[in-house]
Formats: sequence, C-alpha cells, structure tokens
Amino acid sequence: MADPWLTIIGLGEDGPEGLSPASRAALAAAQVIFGGPRHLSLVGAGDKGQPWPVPFDASPVLAHRGRPTVVLASGDPFWFGAGGSLMAHLRPGEWTSHPAPSTFQLAANRLGWRLEECLCLGLHAAPFTRLRPVLGRGVRVICTLRDGEAVGELAGWLRENGHPNAKLTVLERLGGPNERITPGLPANPIGAPVSAAIEATDPGLPGASGLPDEFFQHDGQLTKRPVRALTLSALAPRAGETLWDIGAGSGSIGIEWLLAGGARVEALEADPARASRARGNVEAFGLGHRHRLTEARAPEGLEGLPVPDAVFIGGGASDDLLARLWEIAPRGTRLVLNAVTLETEALVLDWSARHGGHLLKVELSETVPIGRKRGWRAALPILQWSVTR
Repeated sequence: MADPWLTIIGLGEDGPEGLSPASRAALAAAQVIFGGPRHLSLVGAGDKGQPWPVPFDASPVLAHRGRPTVVLASGDPFWFGAGGSLMAHLRPGEWTSHPAPSTFQLAANRLGWRLEECLCLGLHAAPFTRLRPVLGRGVRVICTLRDGEAVGELAGWLRENGHPNAKLTVLERLGGPNERITPGLPANPIGAPVSAAIEATDPGLPGASGLPDEFFQHDGQLTKRPVRALTLSALAPRAGETLWDIGAGSGSIGIEWLLAGGARVEALEADPARASRARGNVEAFGLGHRHRLTEARAPEGLEGLPVPDAVFIGGGASDDLLARLWEIAPRGTRLVLNAVTLETEALVLDWSARHGGHLLKVELSETVPIGRKRGWRAALPILQWSVTR
C-alpha cells in the first residue's frame, strides 16, 4: 500500500502501552481519531477524538478521505470489528491495519481452549437466538456481549431455551489491569467490555432434516416432518446457495434449508398472519439475518429477487408461475413442488411430461386411537416433482 490515509488500530484494555511503534506514530500524525468513548479515553485522543455515530455510520470517516485518519477498534478490527464494516467503502491502498489480540484469542488463552475448536460469535449487536442452531452437547462458544446486564440475560436465555446446564464463564476487561474471570454469574457489578464462554452439556437441535413439527408455530399449514425431510433431500442445500420459498406458510422449509447449510432464503407469503408467524419462527431459530420474507403472491413477487439456486413451491402453484420460473431461473436451478390437490397434480404431470425430472408419490399413515385399540389414519397423498431447470 503506497500511502494510506486511513490507519485502523486494534486497541486492547492495556491502552497505548500495548500498541506497536507504527500504531503510535499513526496516532501522533492523525488529524482525527474515530472510536468508541472508551477507546478515545484510553489513548487520550482529546480534541482529535470523534465518537462513532449511533447507529454506526462510516460517512464521518469517509469525509476525511485523503487526510491522516485513525480508526480505533477493540482487538482485531477484522473480527466482528469496524474494519470489516469500512471495507465496502474503501479501495486497496487507502488503508492499513495494526491488529491487537482479539477478545476471542484472549479468552481462549485464559481458559486453555483450542480456539480452532470454539465457535466465536459477536452477540454484542445480535440476538441470543443466534446460539440456537449451533449449541449442542460438547460445543464451546466464546461470545462478545453488549454490557454487564447482558450476562444475566444470556444466562436466562440459556435456561429457557434447552440449555439449563450450560457452564458459563464471564470474562471482563481482558488484557487490562481490571481483568476478571468468573465461573458462573459474578456477584459484583460486571464491567465492560465483557464476553462469555459457554460449554454446552445439553443436546441441541437434531442435525438431520425433518425437525419435529412442534418446533414451529403454525395454523395447520405446515409441511409435516417426514415430507419436509424428503423435500429438503430433493432441494439439496449447499453452502453459498439461495432458496426461493414460494408460499412459505410457517417458514419451516426455509428454516431447515438454512440449518442444512444453505446461505440465504427469499420467501414469499401472501397471507399477512402466516407471514408474521413465519417471521417469528425464523427469528426463534436465530436466522433472521439470512432470511427475508416478502408479503406478495407469485409470480408477481418474484421480480427483483436475487437469483436462486433452488426453488420450492409449497403453495399457489399455477401454470403462470411455472412458466415465469422457467423464464427467469438460470439453467441448473433445482425446483421442487409438492402437489396435494388433483388440480395441482394434473399441472405437475403435464409439466413433468414436457420437462422431465423425478416424480415421487408420498403416502403416509400414522396410528390413531380407535377406542382402546389403535388403527391407521392416512394423510392426504402428496405428489412431489423435482427437476433441474
């Protein structure tokens, strides 16, 4: 980098004493220093100091483009830090970075945990539900937290969400003179910055597709567990892929797509009550940052959506919808449609005759009480069509 105007400096709780000569020189030469109030105080920024706007906005930094500027971040600026947020606005050669040990590194070293075997989450600005998909027996998590009050909130969330026996360690002000590490909840007020280490001992979510139906709030319009497992198998989620979930209902297919490794879901649901319920289910699994639901019908609601890798039609199948999908979906897109009604089944048979693919008839029965004995009750048969565009 020839002559960067911006220096991003990772700062620890030991303040200027822990900085490299290059970081100190950048601070001395800076015309303005951006950071949180604690960071600015630690380095004695004085009149040069400018606190971050709330909510975060990179515009004040960019307004100083071309003049010596410093951004202060906690530990490693590119691990849940300001560095990553700034990159979308900068060109190579405009910046340089001097990292310090991150909270995660310090926590792992204090606890004697292998960092490569831990999950590292930034929960200082994200909901605790992000833990739900990843916590399970034997899993270790290090997470940053908003403040001292968030520690008690986290402990309560663990108790109420299937992990009452999780071992919690609270780590305050790591790397500085006021560092404190407490197994369990500290009796004294908790100082920021604070992080928590979690050792899960209770079982987490099942790893296979087809979660129990009771995991989802619904009004009866739910792809039932066995059919959901067959549907996810046909959709075949892969890392980095986007699903269009058309007629999302409770959102269960989109949720399981993400849990199985898919990257994004773009869902359509025309019914406002079901759309609200689906959003609630998505948030309960901590997946809201990867799932977007639009209240619209297909095919009209498809316009402007990111290109899909797979499409699931759970409701509202029509000749117009399939024709539009065949126009806009790129070659290689996987499509799965579950037909219940005779009309939709006829549509599927017509389209599969013209475009091929695989047909699967699913007929399931479950036991029900008949007096003091039991019998079989058949569910409506489902015709599943899976095809690659």
